Amino acid sequence: MSALKRILVTGGAGFLGSHLCERLVKEGHDVICLDNFFTSQKRNVSPLLECRNFELIRHDIVQPIWLEVDQIYNLACPAAPGHYQYNPIKTTKTSVLGAINVLGMAKRCRARVLQASTSEVYGDPEVHPQQESYRGSVNPIGPRACYDEGKRVAESLCADYHRMHGMDVRIVRIFNTYGPRMHPFDGRVVSNFIRQALLGEDITIFGEGHQTRSFCYRDDLVEGMIRMMNGPAEFQGPVNIGNPGEFTIKELAELVLEITESRSNIVHQPLPQDDPTRRRPDIRLAKQRLGWEPKVPLRDGLQKTIGWFRTIDFEQYRPPTPNF
Repeated sequence: MSALKRILVTGGAGFLGSHLCERLVKEGHDVICLDNFFTSQKRNVSPLLECRNFELIRHDIVQPIWLEVDQIYNLACPAAPGHYQYNPIKTTKTSVLGAINVLGMAKRCRARVLQASTSEVYGDPEVHPQQESYRGSVNPIGPRACYDEGKRVAESLCADYHRMHGMDVRIVRIFNTYGPRMHPFDGRVVSNFIRQALLGEDITIFGEGHQTRSFCYRDDLVEGMIRMMNGPAEFQGPVNIGNPGEFTIKELAELVLEITESRSNIVHQPLPQDDPTRRRPDIRLAKQRLGWEPKVPLRDGLQKTIGWFRTIDFEQYRPPTPNF
């Protein structure tokens, strides 16, 4: 086991952040979870509040904060369409000003930073599967730009802090991730389909459902992030972290219906603007440099996720917009 550290997780009460905090607390590290609860749920981290090595701070990373830490996982940003399009200006501020504040703090206390970027930096890709060397095809003025371009700027800031100040900054590009604690109204395709199937509502597919995605289970994703944070000093990334299994949206809907044994019907709606047609990570770099690859098959991960969805009260979660 590596030496115990003081670790800050921004966005630590979110879907991925809460699981990362759990893992780090279990390993014995002193963990500070920072979150403004704009899209996350306090219940995600409430079991950790009794742990002596866990601390929760309510704070918006758009505003500066000064802490003494050894490592920072910067996950703070709405990551689902229903959330990041609800207030696009806030989304951009969180990505850009949040990165500036995190990097400034890390420079002062000489902390290592892992920036959670996204496959959305590739836009609607012209290269398939997507390699880290691909520069992307992003519409800078479209409805998804607040998230896509915000994350691209955050990557740029990380690279410049590394070049100008020699800071230890690592970048992971996260592909579609799912699992327990997803917000049921976040607009992600997995949470939408599961919620609709369990409630007996129509399963909504945008377009014909021929567009593809890859789906990485949360445990695999957390393992990849930790390996990147603690990996070789000379490897700054970016590196793709995702599952290379490629499924059409229609295949996903049919699998959810099968596992839930739902009688919901599949209905089609117009495809949103700038919705990527294909998405699959090339993870050869993660395999070579981190010895990482996903282990959980989609069916197994969906069964665990659906099992969790069956335990929650949907009325305790409010939709982020009138559209979901």
